[in-house]
Amino acid sequence: MTGPTAARQLADWGADVIKIEMPPAIGRDTLCGARDDFDFQNLHRNKRSLTLNLKSDAGREIFLRLAATADVVIENFRPDVKHRLKIDNDRLAARNPRLVYGSISGFGQEGPYANRPGLNQIAQGMGGLMSVTGAPGQGPMRVGIPLADLSVGFNLAMGIMIALYERAHGGRGQWVHTSLLAAQIAMMDFQAARYLMGGQAPGQAGNNHPVHIPTGVYATRDGAINIQAAAQNLYARLCEAIGAPDLIDHPDFAEPEARAAHRDRLNAAINREPSAARRGNGSRYWRRRAFRPGRFIVSIKPSTTRRCGCSTRPPRLSPPMGGSGESSARPSRCRARRARCGPRRRRWGRTPMKFCVTWAIRWTRSRAFGRPT
Repeated sequence: MTGPTAARQLADWGADVIKIEMPPAIGRDTLCGARDDFDFQNLHRNKRSLTLNLKSDAGREIFLRLAATADVVIENFRPDVKHRLKIDNDRLAARNPRLVYGSISGFGQEGPYANRPGLNQIAQGMGGLMSVTGAPGQGPMRVGIPLADLSVGFNLAMGIMIALYERAHGGRGQWVHTSLLAAQIAMMDFQAARYLMGGQAPGQAGNNHPVHIPTGVYATRDGAINIQAAAQNLYARLCEAIGAPDLIDHPDFAEPEARAAHRDRLNAAINREPSAARRGNGSRYWRRRAFRPGRFIVSIKPSTTRRCGCSTRPPRLSPPMGGSGESSARPSRCRARRARCGPRRRRWGRTPMKFCVTWAIRWTRSRAFGRPT
């Protein structure tokens, strides 16, 4: 889902995206289930599709003619595959010097692991994410979303936009490539910096923040609340809100470094001191009491919650390849251009995708390609 994720980012902002699908399987996508399933519809929204056999001369020629008028091609093959199919960057750039060619691999375009297939779970483990996820002593834990797939797709989409901007000034396209492992390592961010710059090997911290305390999940009468109050002013407000002002100047908790050193004791104190008042009230009480400007407590919602009072209402979709429904809202907004919530186009090929080669932004129809089905 790495290449389709990058293409989806462009499609949501108005790019004309065509998804190339390989025959001959009918009715199912190899990774995303049936075409009308939630996974397929979410991943391939706002796209058209076309079935081509890129292993045949006729199918390859059609693809090359399309790429000659495209602005962007995205592929997520193993590095050697695009060369075997003769659709690599050098060949396409010779026909279309303005083309931006985007590539996603598992472990980079060269090196000892280059031709190994890459998947989200593998990248999470090799990139270090599973070693810092979960409770201490629990063992490696996978993150509950395909974070490696999503992050590499977002990174490639951003790189493509930068390449298009550069092309507007220099007139030529370029090859933009990244990998699952590189994106996952980059997502380690401050955890990696702790080790590389501070010599601290990060470990699992559960619901606690590794260094900023107090941050965690605390029980209420009817559930739990999230608290993040590591900054000095927020910590003081937290202590006042829960009826424990003596914790503000306590020598073991007064400074951020001291709170980090005595994290378990502070969490126990927060649980103990206001227990009667806090557990006697539900999450809604604490949300109303503390979720104001400058406050720090919110309730925890399940993944099935549709609205939370924020501007995240999901858009209605009219997917181009069958099915309909809602999807999560795009997190970015632009006043000059609204993210499209479903293309108003006819659907194209009906066969599923074994891999994704997607080109975006502009497409010119030719009679040689036949009528849509």
